[in-house]
Amino acid sequence: MRKLSCIIILLMVSWSCKDKENTSQDDGNEELVFNYQKMPKRVAINPEATAIVKEWKEFNDLTTSFDVLYKAKNNEDLVLAIDDLIEKEGLLAKSEHPTVFDEFQIKSRQRVVKTYLLKVKANILDNRETTEPTIKMLEAYNAFRKQLNVIVNSQLDKKLILDEG
Repeated sequence: MRKLSCIIILLMVSWSCKDKENTSQDDGNEELVFNYQKMPKRVAINPEATAIVKEWKEFNDLTTSFDVLYKAKNNEDLVLAIDDLIEKEGLLAKSEHPTVFDEFQIKSRQRVVKTYLLKVKANILDNRETTEPTIKMLEAYNAFRKQLNVIVNSQLDKKLILDEG
């Protein structure tokens, strides 16, 4: 009985080691692919907002970097585009916003874009799937652009609302 249990244990150990070797080889050969075809379209900025942001150099630089991101076809292109976007977003955050866009609504959406940029960068560095976080980041960027339109189209005068005295 003792011999039989030793043989069974040896077989189980050798069988379990064999499975671990196969799974480690499969993980090494699998390469994550960025699916650029699923990226959402960019939201257009209305003419009033375009006239204001035309003079905002840092915003235009960020927009140009997003153009590069839309041309990314694989993870290598995505890495370069994300690094550039993180740099440009940092410059935009430090820049002086036009007075119309110097609002919490704009700055908060800009922070959300930065958060998703960093999340995509982390996924790239950890060799995880990058398509879904990139889509979320582009949706956040579209919300940022939509908010520019909302602020320009807003007809509310804050002074009238706040000065009820």
